[in-house]
Amino acid sequence: MKTIDELISQGVSGKRVFVRADLNVPLADGVITDDGRIRAVLPTLTALVEAGVKVVVASHLGRPKGEPDPAFSLLPAAERIGELLGRPVAFAQDTVGPAAHEAVDGLEPGQLAVIENLRFNPGETSKDDAERGDFAERLSHLADVYVGDGFGAVHRKHASVYDLPKLLPHYAGYLIATEVGVLKKLTEDVKRPYAVVLGGAKVSDKLGVIDHLLERADRILVGGGMVFTFLAAKGYEVGASLLQEDQIPVVQEYLKRAAEKGVEFVLPSDVVVARSFPDLKAKAPTEHETVAADAIPADGIGLDIGPESQARYAAKLADAKTVFWNGPMGVFEHPDFADGTRAVAQALVDSEGFTVVGGGDSAAAVRILGFDESAFSHISTGGGASLEYLEGASLPGLAALED
Repeated sequence: MKTIDELISQGVSGKRVFVRADLNVPLADGVITDDGRIRAVLPTLTALVEAGVKVVVASHLGRPKGEPDPAFSLLPAAERIGELLGRPVAFAQDTVGPAAHEAVDGLEPGQLAVIENLRFNPGETSKDDAERGDFAERLSHLADVYVGDGFGAVHRKHASVYDLPKLLPHYAGYLIATEVGVLKKLTEDVKRPYAVVLGGAKVSDKLGVIDHLLERADRILVGGGMVFTFLAAKGYEVGASLLQEDQIPVVQEYLKRAAEKGVEFVLPSDVVVARSFPDLKAKAPTEHETVAADAIPADGIGLDIGPESQARYAAKLADAKTVFWNGPMGVFEHPDFADGTRAVAQALVDSEGFTVVGGGDSAAAVRILGFDESAFSHISTGGGASLEYLEGASLPGLAALED
């Protein structure tokens, strides 16, 4: 995989470089609530600007239906890039139409333009190779060189991620190079003990990575909504908690395999439950109680791991030389149910090992709960991409850059 340093060393002043970034940031009424993914691509953008490149930045945001939708416009992201770089950024209100060409044609060396949300064009996500290829061909007319730096999208076989690099000289940006380097540390020559913390809502989202990690990890700690399928698999009553009943046999098989292989599966001994789901906007106090994991009331909704479990999880992480964490331990967006996620994050901060926060809600939780990002070895920008890499899957966006 050729890197951006190799590109810059060739002398690229005045060339048009298409940077496929991941600007898929959360928005509330058009305001960015977490700009972590934007800041992650800044080193690549800065290096190209300083090399005198005409930078064309492209990304998706959300899941529009293949047509323009103001709710998913990249304009706020373009404005934030300008603020962080301290320079004007042109914005094109289409992807491959007149506005995009006008914005790119108007660039001087060292200037940037952001084109509108790629998913406003159905060709970006099409499963039809010809339709996707046609959109990639039209995008290729905007640039001379391709730089892939949207790690959060490399597991998607989309036009700007997979097809476009085949049409232009292509290089990996700093973010992708860093992410791949980190993931190799989690899969090749891992320092042990190797502990993995998995949370989030659905166990079905993590089955592939659990299957893969049973061959590699020493300990797997489970929390979040997915844990109740594990507790049900052990025969516990889980009340009104999130449960994927159809996955119970699969989970039981994983627990059996873990025992046979000597992989320690750590489940909570206590949980925090409420009788109703909390209001995440108002964040008003919600009546709740802590109960034993095998004593969840029939009308109780499990929303976090309890204090005893928090201490156990921290102890299990204390001596780990490698830790990968993906998924919160509870409904961290509400203060009544954030302690489990906070305890895991603090355990990683206190660790002397190599600690990786695997993107998605985990990365958001770190920032929302006020942790210093530099206290972790790495915070990934791609939850889904990280998981698929750890599953051993071939990621289309990385494969395209390796050709």
